[in-house]
Amino acid sequence: MNLLKKATMLLASLAIVSGVLMPVAVVAQTPQQDACEGLKLTGGSCGGSANTEVQDILTTVINIFSFIVGVTAVIMIIIGGLRYITSGGDASNTKAAKDTILYAIIGMVIAVLAQVIVRFVLGRVG
Repeated sequence: MNLLKKATMLLASLAIVSGVLMPVAVVAQTPQQDACEGLKLTGGSCGGSANTEVQDILTTVINIFSFIVGVTAVIMIIIGGLRYITSGGDASNTKAAKDTILYAIIGMVIAVLAQVIVRFVLGRVG
């Protein structure tokens, strides 16, 4: 029972201290400024030009798609490797596994080249 009282007092004191100190630690920013900072936007309504905002949004979207393509390609390479290992020497299964690995690598190369092209174009436009 004594332990329960101590634990309750500890939790209550932590709640009081966090309630007192929490407002001090909060930085006075508007939700719009928080969103701009979170998305790393500087253009348009975030304090820069609208052209910069569009470029920042495009860059963010391209980065997200590149991440998704990269993760998918790595998963497909792993799947192709597992298929290759479990093919048991069957020529058709071995060829299918090799094709899976090859296509995943080609997909990664295309995603990297697309990233380079988009960055080049955005650099020339901006």
